[in-house]
Order: sequence, then C-alpha cells, then structure tokens
Amino acid sequence: MRDTRWRPSSVLLTASGVLLIGVGVYFLFLRAPLLPEDIRYMDLTAAELQSIGSRLASWLTHVFRVMGGYIGATGVLALTLAWTSFREHRAAAAAGVAIAGGLSIGLMAVVNFMIHSDFKWVLLGMALVWAASILMFIREAAERPNAAVEEGAAS
Repeated sequence: MRDTRWRPSSVLLTASGVLLIGVGVYFLFLRAPLLPEDIRYMDLTAAELQSIGSRLASWLTHVFRVMGGYIGATGVLALTLAWTSFREHRAAAAAGVAIAGGLSIGLMAVVNFMIHSDFKWVLLGMALVWAASILMFIREAAERPNAAVEEGAAS
C-alpha cells in the first residue's frame, strides 16, 4: 500500500501550483499589454511608442493570453502532481517537478532579473517555493531510506 500522507514537499508544491495559477489569471485577464517597465526596457521615445504602440499592444495582448494559459496550465499540472505522484513520493514525479520548475518559473525569474523587471523578486520568491518543494522531497526521501525499496516491491 502506498503512503499518501501530506508532507511538506507536497504542501509546498501545492502552494507553487496555486501561485502559478494566480499568475496565469493575471496574464490572461489583468496584465496591461505595455507596462512602464516594458517601455523602459525597449527604450522607446514617445514618438516611437505612438507610431507602433497600438499595433504592439494588440499583438502583446494575444501573446500574454497564450502565456497566461501556459502559466496557468503549469500550475494545474503542479497541483495534480502534488496531490498524486509527488505525494506518493515517486522519484519520477520529483524529476518531472524539478525539470518543469526550472523551465517554467525558474527561467521566468532569471529572465526577469536580466531585464530588471519590477516583478523579479516576486518571481524569485515563487521559484524558491517550487525549489523548496523539491528540496523537502529529497529530505523526506533521505529520512525514509527504505521507501524506494518498498515502492519497488509494491509495484
């Protein structure tokens, strides 16, 4: 029989999923196409912005809707893993969570530091919650050295 107790690793991954769903909702419904930080980063003059602003805003609205959908989907998948395979302490789930976290919120945080985003610290905090779930998973596995053997025998 599988051990499906709620452990800190699963709780942290659940929190990460909820945070990502929130960011996905923000990008889908609330984020303006051009934030002040976007204009600063592009270093556009008022005239340049006026000449391309409406076309760029229209394009970015579509881009951010797609991005919001993917961020929200990542959050839903994180919740699903937290409630199932991750909670059962399956090594494959931990590997998937580590890779997905690096490619999603990890990369998003790094890029936001590179562009000096106003949201870099928030995104770093989210990435750290995700990373903490993986570190707790590893710690929990170390505390239960026979768990992998038991899991193999139960399969």
